[in-house]
Amino acid sequence: MIVSIVIALHVVVCVILAAVVLLQQGKGADIGAVFGGSSQTLFGASGAGNLLTKVTGILALIFFITSLYLAYFSNARVSTSIFDRPIKSVAPGASAPSAPKGASKSAGAAAQSAPAAPSKK
Repeated sequence: MIVSIVIALHVVVCVILAAVVLLQQGKGADIGAVFGGSSQTLFGASGAGNLLTKVTGILALIFFITSLYLAYFSNARVSTSIFDRPIKSVAPGASAPSAPKGASKSAGAAAQSAPAAPSKK
């Protein structure tokens, strides 16, 4: 139950973190503001730099914590493998299915040892 909640939180944090990172200005964006390119920015010339930096740090911390939690508990949730189950054996009184009545034993042995020829088209 709690793992499902952490997975949902992890996905939401991933999406928000990607959006916040894309909202931030690049390091070379200040030079564009000198030549009049600052009118197209969403938060002004330096508007939300500190806010977005703090939000990115907090979201990254939550992302790392949920990643570690999910990695730790994913190992604990592993159940047994299908290969760990015992092999079902044939009942003592049962025998292997027999060949059809029209088939001879020599044809069956030859069919098992020789590969089938490819069909010509």
